[in-house]
Amino acid sequence: MLQDLRLSRRLPPLASGVALALAVGAATLSPSPAMAGKANNTLTFALDQEVEAVNFYQSTSRDALILSRLIWDTLIYRDPVHGEYKPALATSWKWVNPTILDLDLRKGVTFQNGEPFDADDVVFTINYFSSPEAKLKNASVISWIDHAEKLGDYQVRLVLKKPFPAALEYLSSPLPIYPNEYTKKVGQEGMEAHPIGTGPYKVTEIVKGQSISFARNDHYWKESPKGQPQIAKLVMRTIPDKNTQLAELMTGGVDWIWKVEKDQSDALRSAPNLTVKDAETMRIGYLTFDAAGKAGASPLNKIEVRQAISYAINRKAIVDNLIAGGARVVHSACFPEQFGCDQTIKRYDFDVAKAKELLKAAGYPNGFSVTLDGYRDRELAEAMVSDLARVGIKTNLNFGKYAAIRDAIRSGKSQMAFMTWGSNSIGDVSASTGVFFKGDAEDTYNDAEVKADLTNGDTQTDPAVRKEAYSKALHRIADQAYWLPLWSYPYTYAYTSELNFTPTSDEIPHFAQASWK
Repeated sequence: MLQDLRLSRRLPPLASGVALALAVGAATLSPSPAMAGKANNTLTFALDQEVEAVNFYQSTSRDALILSRLIWDTLIYRDPVHGEYKPALATSWKWVNPTILDLDLRKGVTFQNGEPFDADDVVFTINYFSSPEAKLKNASVISWIDHAEKLGDYQVRLVLKKPFPAALEYLSSPLPIYPNEYTKKVGQEGMEAHPIGTGPYKVTEIVKGQSISFARNDHYWKESPKGQPQIAKLVMRTIPDKNTQLAELMTGGVDWIWKVEKDQSDALRSAPNLTVKDAETMRIGYLTFDAAGKAGASPLNKIEVRQAISYAINRKAIVDNLIAGGARVVHSACFPEQFGCDQTIKRYDFDVAKAKELLKAAGYPNGFSVTLDGYRDRELAEAMVSDLARVGIKTNLNFGKYAAIRDAIRSGKSQMAFMTWGSNSIGDVSASTGVFFKGDAEDTYNDAEVKADLTNGDTQTDPAVRKEAYSKALHRIADQAYWLPLWSYPYTYAYTSELNFTPTSDEIPHFAQASWK
């Protein structure tokens, strides 16, 4: 069925290998527009989702994390290639006990508006954004910290609520440090309109829904493990349509795109002026079910129905036929390489007969109707809809923007959703499973047993104890079919051959480390 769907779907004009190759060939003869490229020392890159918020603390999207690495810095830096923790805004750190971490801060760093960086900025950032007043969209990034204390002008103490072994992971990724004086003056709305950080690039213009422009921070601190930014200007363009992205890439309107679809990337590889690379990321796809009935009584409240859906979807066929090389089926509610991501849980291999048997046992021998919400990868969603139809489940596909779908899940207005999660590039189960099953806004399951096991894993210092606790939680999540983990996402990158760029598994394009050849 999936093979038939793939062959019969109507290919967009540029998706055909022949048409795309001809377009690429023609593009090599055309000069690039002055707005982008090496000649203008401007790297223009395309993202397909409108950025929910430039202010990192008011977004849960990957795009916000990407931009945060350009605008702000964190206390600690994790090398995306080797995984080592390196000094960043903090030059050293020391555990006083399992709940107290002292950090020495870097001297001589200034924010992009000239405000000096010191302990007051760290204390303000931690204490303000961990308070209810901040109204974070993703509170889990900081909720493990009770408060921060100033020990000196360049010394701070972080006091944790409980032992949190993944602390260094979090301090190195989703906790950018904001300038206290500027943020107090302009508030979060002002930070959204005119963001200020210590990072390698500063924002020069925001055209909401269309583009964000950056200029190199020529006063960026010299010791940064990110290195010194090489390219003078960056421009992020929001281009939702993949074919439009390809056309812009081939005619020089943009220099870099990612998440290129498989059939399109195969044709692009022969273009002499482009580089095409595949790289696996920590992002996984999943189906979330309204198991607790927040959206009202429905067949999804029954475990047999959730299990039937899990058996009905041919994940392997989707991975093999529709996703670029390097993807794999995921079985646990986490990325396989994250610490504590046990892979020995109950698996739902494709089995139509088993799915029909479970539907009959649940009282739905002829299936039922359900709405599947989603915000990306329509082709993959349509393949799942086709699979569900084979067992009698009629699925209405509802596509919207990421923030709207996420908010519908949180507010109990979504029956079933096709979502993805990149764990904020944190290599620990607490950043994946813990986000969705510990009673926070994303938890549509409210399983006390799962919450207890995850909390135990998050707060123990013995790695073996942590693994055991996470394993128990992951086994129960799989047994109850609260989630259906789908696949990992290896992204295909395509960019001008004039660009030095290296994809990394943390799913963050490190544009500050890019350069022209």
